[in-house]
Formats: sequence, structure tokens, C-alpha cells
Amino acid sequence: MKRRPAVAGKFYPGEPAALAAEVAKLFPDIPPEKKQQAIAVVSPHAGYFYSGAVAGETIARVRVPESVVILGPNHHGRGAPVALMAAGAWQMPMGDVPIDVTLAGLVAGKSTLITRDEQAHQFEHSLEVQVPFLQFAQKRLAIVPLVISHLSFAACREVGLAIAAAIREYGLPALIVASTDMTHYETREAASAKDLRAIEFIEKLDPEGLHRFVLANRI
Repeated sequence: MKRRPAVAGKFYPGEPAALAAEVAKLFPDIPPEKKQQAIAVVSPHAGYFYSGAVAGETIARVRVPESVVILGPNHHGRGAPVALMAAGAWQMPMGDVPIDVTLAGLVAGKSTLITRDEQAHQFEHSLEVQVPFLQFAQKRLAIVPLVISHLSFAACREVGLAIAAAIREYGLPALIVASTDMTHYETREAASAKDLRAIEFIEKLDPEGLHRFVLANRI
């Protein structure tokens, strides 16, 4: 199956040349030796006019391997709570992006919470807007897309451990991109305060504290 783009021409330019030019403009020129070897990054998923500069800066600063696991929230409520598209490709203006079927299969096999489900991905934008930046950074890109609904901490932990175990077994470099806009419809000051507090939990490697804070503050 090929997934068609849901927000091309809305969140980002739908024409290949225009999209490539827009991504190039948002993608700073970082020398290869200064790019970080990251395990995971957090990147926003609003329209490029609003958050493209942050997304471009984020992806530009890391080494993007051929395999990328993309996690994003389910905005539409369609499909399984943890929905994995495990085969096929995504049609994108800058070219089709295949699913890494090997890594996707490993992810699917590590937890019964993870369901092979293409329906949840049909209209979801949170993962799609990351793909052009990843394509720009890695010409041989293959993805493992997961759309996630509201989960308990125990479920989040199980899914996270499943992804980690799958990547270890995979044995090749892989990057995780967590797509989130964090706070919506608040002042810059209020949003920044919440963001910084959430980042503190991440820096302390306190996932349960982060989960509690996210729920309490509607992040």
C-alpha cells in the first residue's frame, strides 16, 4: 500500500520544487563533523510557516541514518491506540519513502500493544510533516511510522521498551523522531515555562514524572 500525503499544499508546499526550496531555506548548513550522533530528537509538527524553522534546525543538527522511527500523536482518533504502518511506502512530493519492513516487523513483534494499522495514518499530519526534512538530510530514507493515542504510563513504557529492543536487535543505526507541538493556544511565556519544566524531566531521565506533568498541564 502507498499512503498519499494528507497535508501537502496545506502544512507545506505540495509542488516538489517549491517544497525542496522551502526545506533548504529552513535547513541550516551544519558541517558534517558538527552533527550529533543522536538516539532521538523532538520536533514540532505545525505548518512550516509556524514551526518549520525549529524542525529544520533540529534535523540539521543530527546525523540522520537510513532508518528513522517516527512517533506522533493521533489527532483524529482513527485506528488502534498504537498504530504501526509496517509495509508499503509513503507518497511524498519529493519522492516516495519506503517503510523499513525489517525494523517495522521487529517493532511489531515486541509488544502486543503495537498494532499493524494503516487507517490511523491516513489523515494524520504529525508524522508526515517530518518526512521532507528527513528526506533532505538522508536520500536513502526508510521510515517506521507509529501513531499513538492517549496511553497510561505503563503502556508508554512498554511501547518505548519495545522500540528500544527492536532497534537493538536490528543492529543498524536508527534515529527516533518524536513529533510534538507541546503547548497550544497559550502565551509564549506560559508555553516556555511548561516546555522547560518538561525538558527538566527528560534531562533527569524521569519518564514517569514527565508523563504526570504532561497530563496535569495538558501538554
